[in-house]
Amino acid sequence: MATPLSARMPAGGGAASFAGYRAAGGYLGLARARELGAPAVQEAVKASGLRGRGGAGFPTAMKWAAVPPPDGGERYLVVNADEKEPGTMKDRYLMEGDPHQLIEGLAIAATAIGAGTAFIYLRREYTRCALELEKAVGEARVAGLLEGLRLHLHLGAGRYLCGEETGLLNAIEGKRAVPRNKPPFPQVSGLWGRPTVVNNVETLCNLPHIMREGPEWFKALSASSDGGTKIYGASGWVASPGLWELPLGVSAGEVLERAGGMHPGRALRAFLPGGASTDFLPASKLDVKMDFDSVAAAGSRLGTGTMVVLDDRTCPVGMVLSLERFFARESCGWCTPCREGLPWVRRSLEALESGEGEMGDIEILEHHARSLVPGRTFCALAPGAMEPLASALKLFREDFEDHVARKGCRYK
Repeated sequence: MATPLSARMPAGGGAASFAGYRAAGGYLGLARARELGAPAVQEAVKASGLRGRGGAGFPTAMKWAAVPPPDGGERYLVVNADEKEPGTMKDRYLMEGDPHQLIEGLAIAATAIGAGTAFIYLRREYTRCALELEKAVGEARVAGLLEGLRLHLHLGAGRYLCGEETGLLNAIEGKRAVPRNKPPFPQVSGLWGRPTVVNNVETLCNLPHIMREGPEWFKALSASSDGGTKIYGASGWVASPGLWELPLGVSAGEVLERAGGMHPGRALRAFLPGGASTDFLPASKLDVKMDFDSVAAAGSRLGTGTMVVLDDRTCPVGMVLSLERFFARESCGWCTPCREGLPWVRRSLEALESGEGEMGDIEILEHHARSLVPGRTFCALAPGAMEPLASALKLFREDFEDHVARKGCRYK
């Protein structure tokens, strides 16, 4: 980005000040967007190659283009800041460190789609983010930068599924956070039946720089066919877990190098490239480019771009069990495959870990990995939960079978 986040943050930590943000060119992109108007903003973002940074990687301008023409009624912009994917904390870093970047980005997006009202749906546990955002919104209002835009900070009180865009909309409306049928998509019928665009925090934080520096500049930052930079992360048994802003498309190996490599005495066995609901890739895939298409071609998803690393001294069965416990607990219970299937997966893995497992438990796991796929469940929670399981069954089959033969886990 034009001025790196770390360069604007005070030496002692904390959020960049309003004065510091303005001095670094803050809100010039919003002024440019309002000067150009909605069609030109959409065209600039399309030319930049910006894809959503929330996990799916959908082209941002294409999502905006699905909003129907103005009809005189209200339309909404919603910021998805309900960051609950295990292993992911990039949006928290952006909001705590540079809240005005998000405020400017959402104002640009509202301009692009003609929205008069915007909501930031924030994970309730992100208390520092809430304080920084409330302060930043107040400063922007006093400075007259939010004229014509009603902006609300909405603290979520739900669980993982509130991060699904239509479940999030139901939560804002005060309803149970159950995903909606699609179509219609939110761009056509979202909040209170009106056109609504839901964008991720990191996605919106790119907009001020695109509008200020231009789409060609943004595309040139990337090491892939898609534009811009990406906040990458690494957690697990690495030397220095953390987050780094790098050109989109750097290799997984370079991200691991930024983390200082593996912790002393540990060796890389595999990694989840984009958070908990992505497929494991083996250590041999460290050369894969961390962009949407390259990771997909390698057999996984870029997701949030925050790697979860599996080392050679951690049990893959136990790691998958930890993930499946989370997903089983977070199911909304709306559809039978997810409500009943994920607890079966959890219990089968628990049996293997406790020494009570049989070969039939592995077969049950394989059955669910084949069955809980897109199109057979109401939303993507259960299919996402199956990605680490299905890939683990392929890569670490001997570990699952060893739990049966040994009557327990050899890593304990």
